[in-house]
Amino acid sequence: MARLTGAQPVATRRWGCAAAAFLLLLLTVQAAQKADLSGDATAATINHSLTLLQRLQELLQNGNGSDSVLRVRTAASDEAKVFHTHQLLLSLQSEVFESLLHNQSIVTLHEPPETAALFEKFIRYLYCGGVSILLHQAIPMHQLASKYRVWGLQRGVADYMKTHLASESSQGHVVGWYHYAVRIGDVALQESCLQFLAWNLSAVLGSAEWSSVSVELLLLLLERSDLVLHSELELYTAVEGWLSRRQPEGPVAERVLRAIRYPMIAPSQLFRLQAQSAVLARHYSAVQDLLFQAFQFHAASPLHFAKYFDVNCSMFLPRNYLAPSWGSQWVINNPARDDRSTSFQTQLGPSSHDAGKRVTWNVLFSPRWLPVSLRPVYSDSVSGAVQPVRIEDGRPRLVITPAMSSPDFAGVSFQKTVLVGVRQQGRVLVKHAYSFHQSSDEVADFLAHADLQKRTSEYLIDNSLHLHIIIKPVYHSLIKVKK
Repeated sequence: MARLTGAQPVATRRWGCAAAAFLLLLLTVQAAQKADLSGDATAATINHSLTLLQRLQELLQNGNGSDSVLRVRTAASDEAKVFHTHQLLLSLQSEVFESLLHNQSIVTLHEPPETAALFEKFIRYLYCGGVSILLHQAIPMHQLASKYRVWGLQRGVADYMKTHLASESSQGHVVGWYHYAVRIGDVALQESCLQFLAWNLSAVLGSAEWSSVSVELLLLLLERSDLVLHSELELYTAVEGWLSRRQPEGPVAERVLRAIRYPMIAPSQLFRLQAQSAVLARHYSAVQDLLFQAFQFHAASPLHFAKYFDVNCSMFLPRNYLAPSWGSQWVINNPARDDRSTSFQTQLGPSSHDAGKRVTWNVLFSPRWLPVSLRPVYSDSVSGAVQPVRIEDGRPRLVITPAMSSPDFAGVSFQKTVLVGVRQQGRVLVKHAYSFHQSSDEVADFLAHADLQKRTSEYLIDNSLHLHIIIKPVYHSLIKVKK
């Protein structure tokens, strides 16, 4: 902790500035020496940077040579935290401190309790260039970095948040980080949070942070077709709980309920919701047309239904459902060794008219497939030698093809999605999702950046590759919709 005494004598303050300037000059000289010797084979680097960092930390800890004082106050306390600091070091890191300390040596700063609690860590970063934080400290540390324009720390905390979305916490943190990213206008962090929430929605629905989801975030999630969850009914149940707890105004509740994709829910479940859901009963008039259309969708053949209704809209597009009728999980043990194959069946389409129809799918996985540009070719020499090819030049390949063709496919195409699961902080979560259409049987960039040869690869769980393959039937209007 910084020393809590009065201001230092003028001579001592001057020594502090000189010492700090000397340390800065020393760093500059060391960098120049390294550059000068870079071309000499006998050159060596004598690195005492850790000792220098220790000296800087001691400078802050003991207040030696301090020429400026920061007094940090909060509205909740009459006492101020006092930090004896060095103007040069603060000014090097923060233009705000450079301005504040230009004509005065004692500055009073007013901070909310959450940022005041981290102010010592923040000041230590300005001296040593490093700081350790926990999940709940990310937002207040980012606030400090932004307020005092310490851009390196700001970027570092933002990167920490993007890479720790999957970290486990008792109350959850991704929803709070998303709302914070919206407030500060960090679009990249917003997108990272949104993608994580979409790909791991089932885990979020059952957590404490689901109730903290804002109306705007909920509507954004409900618009997406890449949500990963067990079924549309699971989503409706979670939305019903959210509406019951938050009690939004009528128009908001109606917008939320109209974003549910009712045709993706079986008729028997829709009947039960109509009979038992208090939320649905309260807002029945707002969604009555959607429910009626869903029952029509399940009752008629898809080809007949498509003559009168536009099925090329989100209401009739499945999300990434994990239920067995939509796909299959596939765990590939030791995926760096040999080609593997599997097969599974899915329902032809979400309509009850197709409930008894199944499509069989064959899947091929190859850990070291070679692109055409890298495949062996014969040279023009007499020996006809084959160009050498290294195993590591190959990349993983995944091919998904239907094992059958049938007239029942008319009006239906299939979007294929492959989820890659990873273990992070003791939980299996979706790290990446690859989607491709029926016109292609192969994922173009499947695991292009994954090194499956390493047992420590972040894409492997106990040396196994965890995939979940989802087939999403998409109906198409064969005849122009009648108006």
